[in-house]
Amino acid sequence: MTDSKPTVAEGSEYVVFFEGGPSDGSTDTRTSFDGSYEDEIVDYVLVEGIETGFVYKVREAKMNGEQLQVHYTLDEADSDPVDALENRGDRTDEFGTF
Repeated sequence: MTDSKPTVAEGSEYVVFFEGGPSDGSTDTRTSFDGSYEDEIVDYVLVEGIETGFVYKVREAKMNGEQLQVHYTLDEADSDPVDALENRGDRTDEFGTF
């Protein structure tokens, strides 16, 4: 049995599923420009007003009928760092405490 990478027609759309990070559980559609899909997606999200890049890498790609579905998992090591709430120094939550 061979593990072959699913392909679609050039210009076709495929569905993206995000797992982990701020985009966890969300979906998107992407267009294939070469009959394949992206191995990595950088999703930019505002964190405290700062644009932060979260890197998602392919976990699984499969055909569901005629539709290509690609699942991406957060790669924290390659993503921009985000301070945990308790490590944000003088910044406070809406109640003035941490």
